[in-house]
Amino acid sequence: MTDDFSVLIIEDDFHVGRLHAGYVDAVPGFRALPPAPTAAQGHKAIHAERPDLVLLDVYLPDASGLDLLRSIDVDAMMLSAASDPATIRTALRRGALAYLIKPFSAGLLESRLRGYARYRRLLSETGSVGQDRLETAWQALHPTNPAAGPSAVSATETAVLAALGTRGDQSTADVAAAVGISRTTAQRYLSGLADDGAVAISLRYGSTGRPEHRYSVAPR
Repeated sequence: MTDDFSVLIIEDDFHVGRLHAGYVDAVPGFRALPPAPTAAQGHKAIHAERPDLVLLDVYLPDASGLDLLRSIDVDAMMLSAASDPATIRTALRRGALAYLIKPFSAGLLESRLRGYARYRRLLSETGSVGQDRLETAWQALHPTNPAAGPSAVSATETAVLAALGTRGDQSTADVAAAVGISRTTAQRYLSGLADDGAVAISLRYGSTGRPEHRYSVAPR
């Protein structure tokens, strides 16, 4: 059983589909499902596989990806050579979380996927969502500078990194106490920083019970 996010690529070009699947599989925490070459096969695969995320082209041989986007109830990003403003506006209006214009680099897609992982993590916690958390989740999907990572570093993230830098690997409780935040908040920031590659995670096994996650600043 895996906790990785499953990603379905709907792309009519076999070679491009395999290329994008390779991009996805190279990002920790993500796994690509076999690409679907048509809208009909993509629709069938969505119902059969229940992917977490769909990467969808506009130009498909049997239907427009924009029409498929309107008919599916799953997170989706558009990957397409279509670059006219009307198409992009339509895709965003119909719910696309992001729009990448082909050709794009593996690094850009990785940034969007890492941002998506953070977005999901921020909006998967129990309880009501405050505006600050909503803004952070939204910014993870729409970074100002995609090449720099999913989101800018906040004051709290800076404090968390500073706490980790004071000594070796630490637990969530250690970081929460050092920064003066709740364990839940500390866990959220540590998980986000791990998604960004700024924090490394290790496991410490005790004599009984589940292993404890330990956090440290990732080597550069």
